[in-house]
Amino acid sequence: MNKKILYIILFVLLIWNAAIYAQQRFPKPDFESGYNYPEYQLTDPRNPAWEYIDVVVLIVVLALTTRFTLKTRSRKSILLISLFSLIYFGFFRVGCICSIGAIQNIALALFNDGYTLPLSVLLFFLIPILFTLAYGRQFCAGACPLGAIQELTGFYSVKLPRTAEVILSTVPYIYLALSILFAATNSHFIICKYDPFVGIFRLNGPATIMIFGILLLISGVFINRPYCRFLCPYGVILNWVSRFSNKHLTITPTTCINCRLCENSCPYNAIIPSDILQEKESMIKSRKKFILYLILLPAITLGGIFFTQMFSNDLAMVNQKVRLANELRMERENGIKAISIDAVTFKESGVTLDQLFAEEKVILTRTRKGAPWVGGFLGLSLGIALLLTTIKKRRDEYKPDQGSCYSCGRCFEYCPMHTEKY
Repeated sequence: MNKKILYIILFVLLIWNAAIYAQQRFPKPDFESGYNYPEYQLTDPRNPAWEYIDVVVLIVVLALTTRFTLKTRSRKSILLISLFSLIYFGFFRVGCICSIGAIQNIALALFNDGYTLPLSVLLFFLIPILFTLAYGRQFCAGACPLGAIQELTGFYSVKLPRTAEVILSTVPYIYLALSILFAATNSHFIICKYDPFVGIFRLNGPATIMIFGILLLISGVFINRPYCRFLCPYGVILNWVSRFSNKHLTITPTTCINCRLCENSCPYNAIIPSDILQEKESMIKSRKKFILYLILLPAITLGGIFFTQMFSNDLAMVNQKVRLANELRMERENGIKAISIDAVTFKESGVTLDQLFAEEKVILTRTRKGAPWVGGFLGLSLGIALLLTTIKKRRDEYKPDQGSCYSCGRCFEYCPMHTEKY
């Protein structure tokens, strides 16, 4: 036998023996208290080149969706590109990279010097925003796998009462503000943790989250896109940007004839009706409401700041180190023994309580500074939303609300002016 081969075999056997010995010396701890190892939604390591392939695919999908919504005006083509995005970004790329979750990475990079933001994550965050600024919410129409899986299951359209829809529409603003706060304080990535569809894409995950995703899909059969409308934090940003879009989807390719056939075609209440018969009295009432809400705007904003500042310590408890420090402080001051896994692990780590309390103080300080911004943002958003309800413009045609329109193209087939050539 060749000596080189013999040496290689002996070397492999030596390494194998050392590995077995190491496993025997440091066996996996056996918890007798009924402890179950936590489930993590981990993906296999992948070649970094795939991240930039994803970026290219995203751009191509957005470009095709833009063509289908603005040029060919084909609802069928939009559905096909949505199906591709669901298969590629959803099941093939198992929900990563995600433009929605990138909000947290951006916040973490802005407020933490020790974190380097990957270029691909930055591009996934910015590219849909740039397309939205130019052409409306094309990302929602054809590129987002979360939107696609809901759009493809929305068979029936049941419109919610206007009051219920307005109340539920405030949730994404709260979700956005808290996700930025928790990411900036390095406390939690709540968007990723509570993503209702990533477990479905990966065919595994926490049972509660997967059940939540399935329930959303079932409800989405009747109340179309429930996650997009009442939870998605990235949708808040796209809603703002889309209002300033240079070229947006239109219901009719030519002049609107006010036939009203499209009036009930949109399941998202995103079609603004014509008001050519609007009375002057309603315009006067709207101006009075506008003045009232404008006066109340500072009070609403300050109220939001005061409210979140009051609960800043509770918000900080989301951070694992703050919870741990609180538990160990109770043990030292009141004799309540800390028995959690985190506490036991900390005691064996060699880190002192003073070091932990110092880290806790930093997190508490940052949360107390960030909480008022969260409250101010929510209060200001609410005040501006009230103001917008009072602004009445004369319209002689039916048109989509550029903020809330998902560019899904459902309204195309209801318009008698629509032809396949457009």
